[in-house]
Amino acid sequence: MGKRILITGASGFIGSFIVEEALERGMETWAAIRKNSSREYLQDPRIHFIELDFSDTNQLYERLREVQFDYIVHAAGVTKCADKDDFFRVNTAGTAHFAEAVCRSQQHLERFVFLSSLSIFGAIREQMPYGEIKDTDIPQPNTAYGKSKLEAEKAIMSDHVLADGSTKGGLPYVILRPTGVYGPREKDYFLMAKSIKQHVDFSVGYQRQDITFVYVDDVVQAVFLALERGDRQKAYFLTDGAVYSSSDFSQLLHQELGCPWWIRIKAPLFVLRLVCSVGDFIGRKTGKVSALNNDKYHILRQRNWRCDITAARKELGYEPQIDLAEGARRCVEWYKKAGWL
Repeated sequence: MGKRILITGASGFIGSFIVEEALERGMETWAAIRKNSSREYLQDPRIHFIELDFSDTNQLYERLREVQFDYIVHAAGVTKCADKDDFFRVNTAGTAHFAEAVCRSQQHLERFVFLSSLSIFGAIREQMPYGEIKDTDIPQPNTAYGKSKLEAEKAIMSDHVLADGSTKGGLPYVILRPTGVYGPREKDYFLMAKSIKQHVDFSVGYQRQDITFVYVDDVVQAVFLALERGDRQKAYFLTDGAVYSSSDFSQLLHQELGCPWWIRIKAPLFVLRLVCSVGDFIGRKTGKVSALNNDKYHILRQRNWRCDITAARKELGYEPQIDLAEGARRCVEWYKKAGWL
């Protein structure tokens, strides 16, 4: 049996693909889930399951001390919530509890990889011509999601209490900051394909928007590179290496769907603001999170998503394999086979 790896958020979009790759590499693969987590994409009998409660450090410690891991990938978290406080409860506090418990329990951990987000930098370098966001820039998150992820990063970077009671324990971490991740099983970008099939393409804002993407397989590639390579206690940006206009993805989806007739609507930002406010209100009333909410508004209105992946290429050996055209083709193919379209 190969190295033993623990993957949190294993039932989620990115986490489920990390589990599959770990199994493919012959690792002893442990999937951290909640009691009510779906196992739809976790059917392989080789998977070991462990239930973790991220709200309690001591409970996490008791569970984690039972098994020693070589690697941990922390992919658990939420990207949208009806109540913005939930971002900090899950993404920030949950990560802080987990980091503390890992430091106390995992004496021989080789590497801890945390999936963060480009959103921790917010809307910086928005003046044209747009420049790339650098890892030397000061994060200025403009969403509750981005703020919660930034605070989670700080929790991982901090010293933690060790099993002997000392407070000099730090995680052997590598942080990955992907831009917009898309691919099979992901539901927000899928809504674009669904809308186009229903003959409507909707975009907002009249100022030029430079967008970056990264296909889920390339994120998984970076995760496993980070387990073995790159500097410990460092963060890396992830994109597919290209920059796209705001209409490129919808145009590619349109082509893959056979070019159905469509109406292309470009609305001013205040319309998006109104739609997101309504989505937020409905979400609070029903408890069901809308893909369009006040937090997502700030993400959608941001004009510059360029970032510098030079360090990931040089230090991790990261080389993205899937560009947006190929990614769109794979997504539509999967949507059709899965019965989503």
